[in-house]
Amino acid sequence: MIRKIRRIFWGVAVLVVAGCGAPPPPPEAGDVARLAIEIGALGPGVDPAEARRAAKVAYEYSHQLALEYQITDPPIIHNTKVNMGLKPRGLCWHWARDIETRLKQENFQTLDLHRAVANSDNAFRLEHSTAVISRRGDTFAEGIVLDPWRKGGTLTWVATRDDRWYNWEPRNEVVARQLERKHGQIVTVTKDQRIVMGQSEFKAQ
Repeated sequence: MIRKIRRIFWGVAVLVVAGCGAPPPPPEAGDVARLAIEIGALGPGVDPAEARRAAKVAYEYSHQLALEYQITDPPIIHNTKVNMGLKPRGLCWHWARDIETRLKQENFQTLDLHRAVANSDNAFRLEHSTAVISRRGDTFAEGIVLDPWRKGGTLTWVATRDDRWYNWEPRNEVVARQLERKHGQIVTVTKDQRIVMGQSEFKAQ
């Protein structure tokens, strides 16, 4: 029986390690154009040029990250390889942080960037992180999810409220709730999105 379990374990391990495919294809102009239209339609005041630039950066940088992360597998298998030290990066929060950081470098005047988390309290589903883009001054719930993780490096985008796969919450609120459970103290998210517990300030990934 023990030998059988070992064979199964090593068989799964070999599949995880050896499983490989091709990296995702580069973005197509039509995909970028459709996202630009949706970003531009987030509301009055969104600069069409910024919408086009945001869409182009989101798609092209997602593809660049897929190559840097060495994406050749479905997301869960890639996660396993990252956790085993076989691939450099590519967990969902890596994607979310890197996409958010890159888009913020554009210094948009009519758009905002947010971070969101889903399944933080669901023991049966993997916690998931994403970046969200919205019109300047709007909340993440009024924006568009930018998620390259779920399709293995190919950008998925959808209005936050229309995402059938995930029920998103603001990232900092989720982190504050987790810190309260861990430390048994009140944790506050300030208006400028700082996470504060007593005299200590926490920075979320």
